[in-house]
Amino acid sequence: MATRLVQIAMNARDDSALGRFWAEALGWSVSSEGPGVTNLEPEGFTYPDPVAVCIDILAVPEPKTVKNRVHVDLATTSAGHQEEMVARLKDLGATPADVGQGDVPWTVLADPEGNEFCVLEPREVYRDTGPIAAVVVDCVDPRAMARFWGEATDWALREVTDDLAALRSAKGVGPYLEFIRTPGAKTVKNRVHLDVRPYPGDDQAAEVARLRTLGAVDVDLGQGDVPWTVLADPEGNEFCVLTPR
Repeated sequence: MATRLVQIAMNARDDSALGRFWAEALGWSVSSEGPGVTNLEPEGFTYPDPVAVCIDILAVPEPKTVKNRVHVDLATTSAGHQEEMVARLKDLGATPADVGQGDVPWTVLADPEGNEFCVLEPREVYRDTGPIAAVVVDCVDPRAMARFWGEATDWALREVTDDLAALRSAKGVGPYLEFIRTPGAKTVKNRVHLDVRPYPGDDQAAEVARLRTLGAVDVDLGQGDVPWTVLADPEGNEFCVLTPR
């Protein structure tokens, strides 16, 4: 058994407005499965498919208070493309963000609700990922996180050091999932989290039990009676196990 990373979920005070920003930023389509939920995926996309990690934006009452531990990196194809993209994103409402990055070749921005993201300089490794190069998770121990997430999903390990671990779909398509060593431990509920989904025909409860044996723990966020299960990985990052599909 295994799960697939199918989407990330972002909390927002205004899911519709933030959805419009990210749809314009990525060139994706917008839909909604109900009040307070905005769904984003590529045009013509058949969900789920590892060629893309989709985005669900969920309305919450609380504002953002600390730097996110999960963010996205956007891919570019040239220095001119990077410059053009940064300018376009600022026109859409993004603002420069200082997370202590110093003098780096990528640009750190924040979306209209303050969620940090990076516009990367051109990198050959991301030439075929689509607009999202990577979903990046701050962590204390990249090696341990790679072990957990490599066993939790069917994604393949592409690189691992003491400071960085990178996984990608075993099909070699779509964005990377990266774990970056970062000072400081998690202190509050993540405002951006991962959603994974078992394959059709698999048993959700059995998959949740397997994830617990790998080190995941149950989390109560007040979700109530819902069809998904909320867990946390070994560093406390919340994630949802959706129904098989």
